[in-house]
Amino acid sequence: MRSILEAAERVLSVQPNASLEQIAEAAGVARTTVHRRFANRQALVDALALAAAAQLRDAVDAARPDTAPPLVALHQATANVLRTKRHWRFALELADTPGSAAFAHQRALAQRCVDLLGRARDQGLLRPDADLEWTRRVLYALIGESTHGHTFSDAQESQPDPDTLAGRIIDTLIHGAGPRR
Repeated sequence: MRSILEAAERVLSVQPNASLEQIAEAAGVARTTVHRRFANRQALVDALALAAAAQLRDAVDAARPDTAPPLVALHQATANVLRTKRHWRFALELADTPGSAAFAHQRALAQRCVDLLGRARDQGLLRPDADLEWTRRVLYALIGESTHGHTFSDAQESQPDPDTLAGRIIDTLIHGAGPRR
């Protein structure tokens, strides 16, 4: 089943309206194999979103957000999320859709992020009056821009590795873009 889901991610990220037959071909299995596992295209898409959401949850769990020092956990969770998003771009967009099979997972992750940001605030990494939900949204926007954004400068910048990019994101989140005092 994993090979079918990985093929679905590859195919659907390029051609969102691809058929189950096209996905089966990309997975190297017969169309009937896909139909045996998934009643229809929507069932496959739902399973894809759930698999991606589970991998995102595992990526966050690996950063130990409840026990690691907040700055370490923020950096590691961000790097892990960047790695996951590179492989599940199509499916993770689906997980953001209210009512989708994976939406509850995304809400739970958002709450864990707010909790981690609360720990960061308690340790003085964020202002005491920082709006944690807003800060979470800014963090998500920085991650999203890092994975989906385009550079409009003449310099063609290759995408840095996830650890370097996570460092930039967390530095921007905590310190902003202004001069250091």
